[in-house]
Amino acid sequence: QVQLVESGGELVQAGGSLRLSCAASGRTFSRYTMGWFRQAPGKEREFVAAISWSGGSTYYADSVKGRFTISRDNAKNTVYLQMNSLKPEDTAVYYCAAGRVATRGGPNEYDYWGQGTQVTVSS
Repeated sequence: QVQLVESGGELVQAGGSLRLSCAASGRTFSRYTMGWFRQAPGKEREFVAAISWSGGSTYYADSVKGRFTISRDNAKNTVYLQMNSLKPEDTAVYYCAAGRVATRGGPNEYDYWGQGTQVTVSS
């Protein structure tokens, strides 16, 4: 089992930057893919980015490619999402997820989820 706790979400102006963190505990192995998803009011949860703990593979949604960077610190079992050039449409609750899935997997393929952290981008 894996427990995930997100942090770092806050109010930021358009064009600004934030770094989200996801601390994982429990039986976390390199075989687990770690992903970031987001959900805005009235919308379905959507994929943002994912990274493999082994192999260094990453994958990004087209909407964030070039602006967001996912990374990991294996010593701390922590995954980060660096978000630059934020836009109002990035406003959502951001969730960290873990699963024995490929980096391109959708939300239905992940087994463990954090409670989310709110990111609000004002225009």
